[in-house]
Amino acid sequence: MEREVRVRFAPSPTGPLHIGGVRTALYNYLLARKLGGKMLLRIEDTDQNRFVPGAEQYIMDSLRWCGIEIDEGIEQGGPHAPYRQSERKPMYRQYADQLIRDGYAYYAFDTPEELDAMRARLTAAKVPNPQYNSITRAQMRNSLTLPAEEVHQLLANDTPYVIRLKVPRKEEVRFNDLIRGWVVVHSSSIDDKVLMKSDGMPTYHLANIVDDHLMEITHVIRGEEWLPSAPLHVLLYRYLGWESTMPQFAHLPLLLKPDGTGKLSKRDGDKLGFPVFPLEFHGTDAETGQPTVSSGYRESGYLPEAFINFLAFLGWNPGTQQEIFSMPELIEAFSIERVSKSPARFDQNKVRWYNEQYLRAKPDAELAQYLLDALQQQGISDVPADKAEQIAALVKERATFPADLAKEAQLFFQRPASYDEQVVSKKWNAQVAGALSEFATQLPAAADTTPEGIKTLLTQVVEGLGLKLGQVLQALRVAVTGAAAGPDLMAIMSILGTQETADRLWLAIDKLSHPAA
Repeated sequence: MEREVRVRFAPSPTGPLHIGGVRTALYNYLLARKLGGKMLLRIEDTDQNRFVPGAEQYIMDSLRWCGIEIDEGIEQGGPHAPYRQSERKPMYRQYADQLIRDGYAYYAFDTPEELDAMRARLTAAKVPNPQYNSITRAQMRNSLTLPAEEVHQLLANDTPYVIRLKVPRKEEVRFNDLIRGWVVVHSSSIDDKVLMKSDGMPTYHLANIVDDHLMEITHVIRGEEWLPSAPLHVLLYRYLGWESTMPQFAHLPLLLKPDGTGKLSKRDGDKLGFPVFPLEFHGTDAETGQPTVSSGYRESGYLPEAFINFLAFLGWNPGTQQEIFSMPELIEAFSIERVSKSPARFDQNKVRWYNEQYLRAKPDAELAQYLLDALQQQGISDVPADKAEQIAALVKERATFPADLAKEAQLFFQRPASYDEQVVSKKWNAQVAGALSEFATQLPAAADTTPEGIKTLLTQVVEGLGLKLGQVLQALRVAVTGAAAGPDLMAIMSILGTQETADRLWLAIDKLSHPAA
């Protein structure tokens, strides 16, 4: 009988969640939903020195905003609770002890000074990568080199120690990565990693293997930076007797800077003016102790569905020309086989494009609510809902973010304080002013105030004076809005109303025909 697909996202609460982490969570979620499985959230907080207050809640809030649903976790509970590693501390020791009993791990009593001296010796001998391994362990203070009586005495005296994995000297470690194919690593390049620290806390290497096994994880989808650790994890599964249920590994490609020169970082976002975190994060500078604020996609005006659609394509493609995918469509189309092993370059213009598409596709009533909320903050509160909906429908093609709707809508609530000088110098003359005067005179009594009706009236007035529509349109736009370009002019005048439009025309005629000396 096939196992139920179970995946996990296992971040450390050491700060805000990078978008690379969100992508990892997303791919795990898509695979789980595609295959009818479960998505777990496990907080890996074994490194208490790097713990950042608020980071854990931030992670959960970010996933919720993104629409990534968790089946088992801190908030949801589940059959394998607790889902916070620091609360699972007592269970790890038995597996470290098992590895020692079976000869796959050992106690290491080396002091920090002795470790530094070892690295200095190796560096002086021009060893390219000094490490504690199958060769150097023979010269160190550990349970493999010390007499058994001395080891017992050191343990009885509570002498500080760590537990290290005993990596074989000459062995090929193989595993089949779902993205990269077969990976083969010689054990001579793997060091004897610490499994249990001197404070009794497990390291990532032991804790994540034990937790993945106990939580029955079937697929481990994580960033490329963990690829060098995978052979070590394969050894742990083997030594603990769990090789037959070892999860399948998939290591995702790196996210690169926009110029493709290296891994995307917060510094790149700060320098180039875009967020690298899903939500705004309030933290503290480690050196100065001063409060810090890191920008987020939510607070910058991005819609979660646009953000997720963009992230999905950073390393994966559906094999078709389709670019806009809802979450259900992503789930249906996703397959781990279509994830690339090549790094994905971050493109800020592309995420803006996605936001435009999703914003413009929203119902006008929903856009109107964005607009009304923004206007309320500006002290404009007497706008009818139907008028707000008309305005939103008209200006949405010029908006990238919800806040842009209110910016584009200002012309409906503020008469022009100035007029585009270039248009005025080229298009404004006595004939045009005369035509606009006649139009302003007739407009308030117009029977048809739709955009089509207003255009018909304008055409009649202009042609009745022997002019062509093209001679007055730009001047008319500037008189009504102050700007040389913008949304459909007839629609603008229809929404403004005939009296307000006429008043603006008289104001412009007065100012432009009688400029101050």
